[in-house]
Amino acid sequence: MLAVSALTPVVAGRRKEAVARVRLIPGTGKIVVNGKPLEEYFPRFTWQSIVRQPLLVTQTEGRFDVIATVEGGGLSGQAGALRHGIANALLQVDPQFRPILRTTGLLTRDPRMKERKKYGRKRARKGFQYSKR
Repeated sequence: MLAVSALTPVVAGRRKEAVARVRLIPGTGKIVVNGKPLEEYFPRFTWQSIVRQPLLVTQTEGRFDVIATVEGGGLSGQAGALRHGIANALLQVDPQFRPILRTTGLLTRDPRMKERKKYGRKRARKGFQYSKR
């Protein structure tokens, strides 16, 4: 396990029901999620590229180790939460990253949530089958 410095703040990122707590440490570019390497925790390449996006945009991919704890939601939401958390953590490290992260939309928390189920319906919008006779 990586030695965690007390000076590096923990930053949160959110997406759907998922919450990610992210800590950036100067290092070689390792990303550890819930104690596992990124490739093991997120097996799909799409999820891995979503997580790495803030580091690629700011050109800091080999400069920081990322230690993250993710909970809630599914893997897709967790990847989005982790991306949001890494972007916010990079902002804590260097405020000059704000324009780059802002223009690529990485600082904005995605507000889309699952719509609640309504009574008298099967799901949020789907009704029961209508039978005339």
